[in-house]
Amino acid sequence: MDSNDGTPSPESQTGPAVDPVRARVDAALGRLPAGWQRRLGWLLDRQLGRMLLRAVAGLGRIEVFDRSMTIAAQFFTSVLPVLILIAALGSNSDGFANAIEMPEQTRQVLEGAVDSGGTAFGILGAVFVLVSATSLSRALARAFAAIWGLPRPPTRLSSAWRWLAVVLVFALSLVVVRAAGEPLDAIPPRELWPRVVSFAWDVAVAAFIPWALLAGAVRARMLMPGALLFALLMITVRPATQAWLPGALEASADRYGSIGVAFTYLTWLYVAAFCFLTTALVGQVVTTDPGMVGRRVRGD
Repeated sequence: MDSNDGTPSPESQTGPAVDPVRARVDAALGRLPAGWQRRLGWLLDRQLGRMLLRAVAGLGRIEVFDRSMTIAAQFFTSVLPVLILIAALGSNSDGFANAIEMPEQTRQVLEGAVDSGGTAFGILGAVFVLVSATSLSRALARAFAAIWGLPRPPTRLSSAWRWLAVVLVFALSLVVVRAAGEPLDAIPPRELWPRVVSFAWDVAVAAFIPWALLAGAVRARMLMPGALLFALLMITVRPATQAWLPGALEASADRYGSIGVAFTYLTWLYVAAFCFLTTALVGQVVTTDPGMVGRRVRGD
C-alpha cells in the first residue's frame, strides 16, 4: 500500500521490482563454484546486497543512460540561453563566461550578444527563452517520477512556477557557488571553505529540484540521502571537471570552432546528469529499503 504522502511504500518497491532481478542473479550464481555461491549468496541476502540489486534494477528501469543524454541536451538548450539572457540584461558577460570556463573564441560571440543588450533580447524573446527552458523541468519531472514509481506528472499551467524555479536554480548554480566562494578564499584553510559552500549548495539543489517538480509528493527528508550522495560525489567530480574542462574547451575551439565547444559542454553535462540521476536513484533505494537505515530515514 502506498503511503499517505503519495510515496510508494518499501513493500511495494521491493517485491515485484526486485524478484526478477534476484531470480536472474540466482541463476547466474548457480553456474559458479560452490564456495563462490555461498559467499555471494550471503552478501546478497544482507542489506547491502539487497540495496545493490535494487539499485542495479532501478538504473535499468529508468534507462539512466538515455535519460542522462536527454537531460544534458535539455540543459544545454534551456539553461545556457537563460544565462545568456541574464548576462545580456545585466550587460555583463564576465561572470557567466568564467563560471562555465568559456574559451576566448566563444567569449567574443557572447560579448557581441551582450553588447547588443535589448536588441538581442526583446520582451517577446525573453518570454520565449523562459518558456522554452521549462522543457528541462518537464524532462526532470518525468525522470523523478520514474525513480520514485509515481504516475507521470501532468502538464498543467499551475506547475509553471515550479518549472521556472528549477530552471533559475540551475542557472544560478553555475554562478552562485563561484561568487559565494570567492570571499572565503582569504580564510584559512583556503581550499576548504569553497568546497563547503559547494557541498551545501549541491545538497540544497539536489533536494529542492525533485521536491518542487513532484509537488511535494515525496517528503523532503526522503530526498536527503540522494542529495547527500550527489554532493559527496561532486566533491570528486567538480575538481576533475575544473582540471579537464578548460583545456578540452580550448582544444575543441581550436580544432572545430563553436560546434566543438558545444559537444564538449554536452559531454560535461552528460556526466553531471548521469551523476544526478544515479545518486537520486540510489537515494530512493536507501530511503525505501525495509532495513534499519531506510526506517530511520523515513522516520518510521
